[in-house]
Amino acid sequence: MNPTTTRPDAREIEALIAAHPRWSGITPDAVLRMRRQNQFRTGLDIARYTAGILRRDMAAYDADPADYTQSLGCWHGFIAQQKMISIKKHFGTTKGRYLYLSGWMVAALRSEFGPLPDQSMHEKTSVPALIAELYTFLRQADARELGMLFRDLDAARREGDSARERQLQHAVETYQTHVVPVIADIDAGFGNAEATYLLAKKMIEAGACALQIENQVSDEKQCGHQDGKVTVPHEDFIAKIRACRYAFLELGIDDGIIVARTDSLGAGLTKQIAVSTHAGDIGDLYNSYLDCDEVADLSSQNGDVILNRGGRLMRPKRLPSNLYQFREGTGADRCVLDCITALQNGADLLWIETEKPDIDQIAGMVDRIRAVVPDAKLVYNNSPSFNWTLNFRQQVFDAWSREGRDMAAYDRARLMTVDYDETPLGREADERIRTFQRDAAARAGIFHHLITLPTYHTAALSTDTLAKAYFGEAGMLGYVKGVQRREIREGIACVKHQNMAGSDLGDDHKEYFAGDAALKAGGSHNTMNQFAA
Repeated sequence: MNPTTTRPDAREIEALIAAHPRWSGITPDAVLRMRRQNQFRTGLDIARYTAGILRRDMAAYDADPADYTQSLGCWHGFIAQQKMISIKKHFGTTKGRYLYLSGWMVAALRSEFGPLPDQSMHEKTSVPALIAELYTFLRQADARELGMLFRDLDAARREGDSARERQLQHAVETYQTHVVPVIADIDAGFGNAEATYLLAKKMIEAGACALQIENQVSDEKQCGHQDGKVTVPHEDFIAKIRACRYAFLELGIDDGIIVARTDSLGAGLTKQIAVSTHAGDIGDLYNSYLDCDEVADLSSQNGDVILNRGGRLMRPKRLPSNLYQFREGTGADRCVLDCITALQNGADLLWIETEKPDIDQIAGMVDRIRAVVPDAKLVYNNSPSFNWTLNFRQQVFDAWSREGRDMAAYDRARLMTVDYDETPLGREADERIRTFQRDAAARAGIFHHLITLPTYHTAALSTDTLAKAYFGEAGMLGYVKGVQRREIREGIACVKHQNMAGSDLGDDHKEYFAGDAALKAGGSHNTMNQFAA
């Protein structure tokens, strides 16, 4: 036997098969290959492996902020698979690159109700189902790529090319998996702390090593970039953080990661007045930001809640919706308190949802958090809800204006126009966008940069481009020139779509199962051979 790997289980497999003489036709080499192609047997194996990656990356960032990490949101397993194949092709390693699972995209694209707003109305079971799907496609990418290595290895042996055989053997032994961490959005927990715990378990069992949970009211949850957000008191949020931690610990993922997200910067409302037992406790601090009126005559306050604030009786302003509002201008202070409290009660990473990508704004809050918790780190949403071009052109315009530059050539109200693309201001804004992640990692404590909804937008854009060409004058050339020719020339793996979908893997298995009697799909008449060059 010429084992394709030197893994410790080779002799064990040989002995196992030898002990079962009725297992006719079962070869140790085939079993070893199949095991190598499926090294993660359960979602918990994935969660345990990827949690270790994330923890090591967090430590590396603490040592050097240049070692920040990135991800793109993926709404389908195929999108995640192609992303990781692309990363390996272009950069040779998946180090520092993760997946993000966006609740927004689950709601908009994966709900059985059809497209929904980001308000936790989609089936919560669709979230762990998508995690499992992401990893199914990533594991298939491993099996496909290793299968091609095994085929090349067999060819080198048949040709007696020992140097090539050693090279391929080394490639198999040092193979880097496509399986990477996923940061998975659990929204506001889809209910109370028990509901959060139950869903967290399902997500972890599917492979999630990092859960992102936000401090909005579960049944009033809104998209982070829309109005009407309602937060919960800290004790309620801490209970859900604990629920996630218990889920990790119960399932043996002892270093699972909890990302505590605060929406307080844009949330002006609360559904509850926090319980407070003494002045200065966490409930009292939460309530201190409520917008209140002083009460002189208690007899006129029928059905109202009255707070004692430093010996003064205060009535929190309650809206017709029965929600209470915070004082304007307290969002940043509330964010800082949220973050410190979350880190002190078991969260590992923070997420501050902002209304614009402004490094100074983020850094101002992080500096205050790090004064209490020095190793505080952020996951940051490089959101498509931001108009990045306009935001950064405005930042440059305002900065140059403060410096006293002549701004007569620019109209701040028209900065989005294409006329400014190749101007000094436009180029400076683009350069700041280009370096935003690096600069924010260094200055604002951002360990992980993600884009929540990028593949939602790229799917729409690429489909629009193809439809415009194909249904127009270009006809079939619209597909050939805009898609297939580029796939071939740029080395896009799925140009051989039968191979990507598992046809060659199936042929390998047919050979294992039926030997010479196998009826294979990849013969000389397979049209995929047209792409062999």
